[in-house]
Order: sequence, then C-alpha cells, then structure tokens
Amino acid sequence: MRSIWNGNISFGLVSIPIKLFNATENHAISFRQIHTADGGRIRYRKVCELDEQEVQSADIGKGYEDADGSIIPITDDDLAALPLPTARTIEIVAFVPLASIDPLQMDQAYYLSANGVPAAKPYTLLREALARSRKVAIAKFALRGRERLGMLRVVDDVIAMHGLLWPDEIRQPEGIAPEGNVTVRDAELDLADTLMDTLGEVDLATLHDDYREAVEELIAAKSENGGAISPSATEKSGGDAQVIDLMAALENSVRAAKSSRGEQPDTPSAAGTVTELKPRKKAAAKKTTTTAKKPTSSPAKTTKTATTTKASTTKASTTKASKASTAKKAPAKKAPARKRTPA
Repeated sequence: MRSIWNGNISFGLVSIPIKLFNATENHAISFRQIHTADGGRIRYRKVCELDEQEVQSADIGKGYEDADGSIIPITDDDLAALPLPTARTIEIVAFVPLASIDPLQMDQAYYLSANGVPAAKPYTLLREALARSRKVAIAKFALRGRERLGMLRVVDDVIAMHGLLWPDEIRQPEGIAPEGNVTVRDAELDLADTLMDTLGEVDLATLHDDYREAVEELIAAKSENGGAISPSATEKSGGDAQVIDLMAALENSVRAAKSSRGEQPDTPSAAGTVTELKPRKKAAAKKTTTTAKKPTSSPAKTTKTATTTKASTTKASTTKASKASTAKKAPAKKAPARKRTPA
C-alpha cells in the first residue's frame, strides 16, 4: 500500500513517527457517461472563464470566493504555514471508552504504521496501552486542507484511526420519528426478541455485495452477446406493502428463520391470524361423508323400483282402457228374424 500522509503521533511528550494508509477501498462499479445515439464518451473539460482556454490539472490552484464574488487565492504553502500543531501531528487529547463514541460520527478509516526502526518501541507502547486500558484515544489532526477529529484503536497488531465528524456536523433527527402515540404490546416485544435470538449473529466476512455481482454478470453477458438480458425471475415486491397483522408476521418470521437454520419450527400460537389445518379436521370430514352414504336404500335402487312400479301401473291402465274401447266399438249381434207363416 502507498502511504497518503507522513507525520507524528503526539502522546504527551512522546512523539511517534508514523505513516498513514487508507484502511478501506471502494469496490463499487463506476460508469462512464456516453452519448446514447452513438456511444461516444462524454468528457468534461476545465476551461478558464477569463480566456476560455482549457487548463491542465497542474495549473489549477485553490481560491476562496468572497461575499462580493471576488476570488482570494490560497496556496498549499499558505496552509502549511498555519500555526496549527496538528499540521503534521496527530495530537492525542483524551482517552475514552469506545461506547462513548456515537457511530454517526465515524468516517474514513486509516491504518497507522511506525515510520522507521526508532518508532517501533513507542508505537508498540501506545498499542499495548490502548489494548490494556480497553479505551480509545481521541485525537486531532489535519489532512487535505482541514483539521479533523480522529479515534485511535487497536486492530490486530496495528493502530487504526477512524476519522470522526465534529459534533456540530451531526444533524438532529427532527421530524423523522413516527408521529402520534404508537403502542407496542409486550407479546409483540417478546416475539421480536425471539426473532432476534433466532437470527443470531453473522460472520461479516461471509457477506458480499449482491448488486455489484449482478452488475458484473450483466456487463459480462452484454459483452459476450451484445443483446438484451432476460429479466430476473425474482418477482419485485411492492414498495407500498403494509404489515396487516404484526403478530402473524413476527411468528412467520421466527418459523422461517428456524427453518433456514435446519431447526424444527414451533407450532404457531393462536395469537396470529394464520392457522394450519390439523389432521383431526380431515378425519371429521371423512366421517361426515360416510354418514351421508348410509341410507336404507340407495337412491339408484329406489329410483329403479319406482320406475318399475310406475311402468306396471301404466301398462295395467292401458290394457283396461283398451278392453273398454274394444267393447264399445264391437257391433251388437242382431236376433234371427222369425219366419212368417202364410195365412
């Protein structure tokens, strides 16, 4: 790594020559601005407003714009000549517990390295003193044209320094908290505690940037195919989704967390609205169905008997009517005529 600053740590009357290194790096994917019509790069040129000429970086300095719009030039030599003890020194002003530092104040992180063999002994002394006291050192230092606040702590075998924002640089959270009187029940808090215990801890080293990996895959696919990429199969969740039943959501979250860890989820309590069908309900339904199928005569058999009886009745009626009709239509037999005797 390349050091970005050289100076000293002022520890009372002890001075420790050190080098400053960036402790973090940015892995975010950067994009270039292009002309969408032809893909040409869009570049910004630095042009002087007076002569309208492009200026190189080596010819660009600092200047402060006054209230009347005039520019007051400020050089690096002017800043270096300021009577500040922190211009080249990290001045330790106090030692405090780590819990007294608001995480909102933490900024860029750096590693401090002993600069040279003579600095190894006082560097190690400060490192061991910090480790044994279980405290952090609060210091002031100047970097990149401004004085800053820092916190020194031990990380493995080195001293790390976190840049801190000044207290007046932290905004107050006015108007951000939920409005109105919101009440949380003890049962909901108990479920939240259970969910926290179930999720447990995580090894931060196992976490990674899923978005960056997806962008890298997108770039690789476009580079190989030159075409559009099919959308992800994952459905997008609605941004306006609301939790209707907080208890049910907490219970489901606990069961899902236990299942993901291979644990047997507990039976859901009656507090939530989401319930599962129990086996005894299925048995009751089966019993009801069996009872319904237990009449003395089956519907098919009853229908068949009724149809046969109806057909027999219809046949008898038809036969009787036919005989009556035949009797009515048959001609009556004439009596034989008597033979007349001549007188």
